[in-house]
Amino acid sequence: MNKLFNNKILDLLIKPPAPIGNFKNLQNINGIIYLSGQGPFDESGNLIIGKVGTDFDVDKGYQIARRVGITMLSILHHEFGLDRIERVIKLNGFVNADENFKEHPHVINGCSDLMVECFYENGVHSRSAVGVYTLPNNIAVEIEGIFKLK
Repeated sequence: MNKLFNNKILDLLIKPPAPIGNFKNLQNINGIIYLSGQGPFDESGNLIIGKVGTDFDVDKGYQIARRVGITMLSILHHEFGLDRIERVIKLNGFVNADENFKEHPHVINGCSDLMVECFYENGVHSRSAVGVYTLPNNIAVEIEGIFKLK
């Protein structure tokens, strides 16, 4: 196993989704990758929709955020190969939550933990975890990221 990349993650990857508008999934600016906000897909390729706190509990929200991380890693692998990612710099996570839900950081930990599982110490990153009233297509979680290429 490569010290900077857990090859077992490859078994989790999905077909990268196409953007749903006039934008790109990512931009490469001098080896810094800006990954557009991504949503969660289930094992059948359907978007996971609903509100955390109403339709999903915090633990299910964690698993949904992990699914977003799988989408993100799938895009990076398709474009560059995960072995070319030097580190995760930052994640910005948005949780579609009801007004009483307050555990947004725990939900976004699903993606953060996956990044550390994949890239070990180079997966540790800075982060925001924000609750919002709605997200596009009523998806449960959206996460964007900044990564550095080798």
